[in-house]
Amino acid sequence: MNTEAKPAHELSTMELEALLKDKKEKEKKKLEKEKELYETQRNTQTDTAVKNALDLFDILSEFKKDIHKMMDEQALKLAEYGKIRSNSKGGFTISNADDTKRITRRRDTEPAWDERSQKAIELIRDFLGDTIKKRDVKMYEILLSFLQRNEKGELEYSRVMDLYSHEDKFDDPRWKEGLRLIKESYSNHLKGFGYEFKYKDEGGKWQNILLNFSSL
Repeated sequence: MNTEAKPAHELSTMELEALLKDKKEKEKKKLEKEKELYETQRNTQTDTAVKNALDLFDILSEFKKDIHKMMDEQALKLAEYGKIRSNSKGGFTISNADDTKRITRRRDTEPAWDERSQKAIELIRDFLGDTIKKRDVKMYEILLSFLQRNEKGELEYSRVMDLYSHEDKFDDPRWKEGLRLIKESYSNHLKGFGYEFKYKDEGGKWQNILLNFSSL
């Protein structure tokens, strides 16, 4: 008997249970089909996107190698012509004849502080805590913030430079010695060369071509 054709109030308990069971089975199959469709689409899209990303990564890596080789050659030629400034340290810019396309090689460096910086920080903190904090809490917090390390556990170059700007404000030996040590502990390492690409649009304005080479 077709129980779906009968009104619900005319169905027996057994028929109602069978109808409910059948409905649950249909809903389960529908959900399983939707889940399978979703996972199939997700897997296809993920595989395709990652494959394209890997292909682009390979193309970009090869492009960077080619650019680096080409700009090394350009640097030698420019050095022969005397067209690279003596203080450029490897950075320079070349343009095409009508000055509508431009490539800049940028010298990327990374600041670092050796083990002496830890002793310097201890001396400075000791001085600030004993002296400045008692009379000027705001100044204490500002100066201390310049010694905060970033997520990598490293000092920030710009913050340390801000600390140096206050060098002449105090004569305490701990302050002077701390700043001396932190200066001595500093070094600047060449990470590599970065490249910038620009072109002039129809309005004659320079536009950047954004390519992130920093992690390659």
